[in-house]
Amino acid sequence: MHRWTRLSDTPDSLTPCVATFGNFDGVHRGHQSVINALITAARRHQVPSVTVTFDPHPGHVFHPESAPEIITPGELREHLLADLGIDGLLVLHFDREFASQSARDFIVSTFVEGLQVRALVVGADARGFGKDYTGDVQLLRELGEELGFEVIVIDDQGDDARWSSSRVRERLADGDVAHAAEILGRPHRLVGEVVHGDHRGRELGFPTANMSPTSLGLIPADGVYAGWLTRLDQPLDHPERTMPAAISVGTNPTFDGTRARRVESYVLDRTDLDLYGERVMVEFIERIRPTLKFESVEELLDAMNDDVARCREVLFAAIAPPLTPESASPASPGGSADPAPPAAAEGQGQTAHPAVDLPD
Repeated sequence: MHRWTRLSDTPDSLTPCVATFGNFDGVHRGHQSVINALITAARRHQVPSVTVTFDPHPGHVFHPESAPEIITPGELREHLLADLGIDGLLVLHFDREFASQSARDFIVSTFVEGLQVRALVVGADARGFGKDYTGDVQLLRELGEELGFEVIVIDDQGDDARWSSSRVRERLADGDVAHAAEILGRPHRLVGEVVHGDHRGRELGFPTANMSPTSLGLIPADGVYAGWLTRLDQPLDHPERTMPAAISVGTNPTFDGTRARRVESYVLDRTDLDLYGERVMVEFIERIRPTLKFESVEELLDAMNDDVARCREVLFAAIAPPLTPESASPASPGGSADPAPPAAAEGQGQTAHPAVDLPD
């Protein structure tokens, strides 16, 4: 996938094309449906597939005090989009000047003149783009008829409700990572470097990998989670690339707490790992319990042992999906391969599912 940030730098090899646009925060199953339709249409037209997105999120420009938290910021979103198989990703800088374009001018300058689109693929809820939020599907259809490009509209899809980035944020805020994964089409993840913490876990017999405060990804509600830790700096075939983990999110209230929330992972039954400085991905499978303040270290240790047992039960109870050639080979504490989710290159891989939500 070719990534670029200025329309004027568009490679000749990516025009003409079939394109789509949106924020794509979370790259959830709705977004995946739009991208799948994009790629299908591009193949039919025998041209490249291009996704146009924006940085920063428009909400952070106009309403920073109430803007949504970003599920998959920066390169996390870009890796997920790349894994879906698009040919090009144009990341446009979003500011008030950019937003002052009329909806018509935005479509004409970006897609007709700049990318020379043969077709534009959008979700049925594509609206609110351009100055005064006037752009919608009807305008796209009118422009397509006038200027000679096809407009492909993907119906809203979902289970009990439409899949959307807002629903993912709500689930994560509740700690309901299992339902968030149903919308995302994969476990929710954080990516970052392992840094030094208080080393209290090691003293208690549960050494943890503390993720840097600059890690990418929306942190779910405080609590203890069953999940997977993937060492992204290790080769794909490394036997200890992906390992089962108990993940703690919170402020360590038993020890009077810390100011900042932390994400720290204990790899089950492993006290010999040195992960400092490594880049890791943490995936959340199920919430075990909320964060609690214990009256003594002994009570905390009892709870931690129970947490580890519950995490092991959750992670190994179900039959895992089949591993792909690009998947990591997860290892159990004893060194044998246990069921684990595929870990694709750079830890960003996912399985595409049909479905849509473009504006989010």
